[in-house]
Amino acid sequence: MSTVTELSKLNGRTSIITGASGYLGVAICETLAELGSDLILVEKPGSDLSKIVSSIENNFKVNIEQYFCDLESPSDRATLISSILKKYKELNCLINNAAFVGSSDLSGWNVPFEEQTSETFSRALEVNLTAVFELTKGFAATLKKSQGASIINIASTYGLFAPDWSLYMGTKMGNPAAYGASKAGLIQLTRWLASTLAPSVRVNSISPGGIFRDQPKEFVKRYEEKTPLGRMATEDDLKGAVAYLASDMSKYVTGQNLLVDGGWGIL
Repeated sequence: MSTVTELSKLNGRTSIITGASGYLGVAICETLAELGSDLILVEKPGSDLSKIVSSIENNFKVNIEQYFCDLESPSDRATLISSILKKYKELNCLINNAAFVGSSDLSGWNVPFEEQTSETFSRALEVNLTAVFELTKGFAATLKKSQGASIINIASTYGLFAPDWSLYMGTKMGNPAAYGASKAGLIQLTRWLASTLAPSVRVNSISPGGIFRDQPKEFVKRYEEKTPLGRMATEDDLKGAVAYLASDMSKYVTGQNLLVDGGWGIL
């Protein structure tokens, strides 16, 4: 019988992480590196990965490769897949973490529903759903031949629950329809892929609750009052879920959506 320590080890394995330099991306990379996995970091063109690469190299003895890709671009996605497959004959973990989250100045995004645009809606679907579909399809054959193959899709509580608009009152924050719709689609895609790629590849998703990022005080207060554990999440709160689903600790788990939300979704 294996020990938990043995089941958690990722030595000799290779993991692809999209959105690697974001807050959550960094936590994911640190988790996998600590468990021994070599890393393939994917970020949009112009991103600076030097800080995360330096930090990981100073703390963990793993190999790191960097690739840059505009996940909104079908041609960029095709190039990324081709470039990685030319170099790697084994891929053990794919973490689809990159997400289109927009910004307050993006036209048709963080505005009342009547002003949200189909163009911006399509952009969110392209990154949050279509890109995941294409990367998974592109790497599937190699994952199937690799030990302990696991795919983790980073979804959201808003893929399961409607927004509570009272949380946003008096703030400039919003909750665009495209974000929730794309994350809901990602959760269902996870289930579909789990059935389709079994038994060779496990596919699961993680749905984080709200992560504290210096949001307005009134929003944080309302959110914490609605959350049984009484606080918003931190990036560290997601590390255990990633370690579990990426490793053999979850080798009999597939098609699941793991809520890491402090209980927010039960109220």
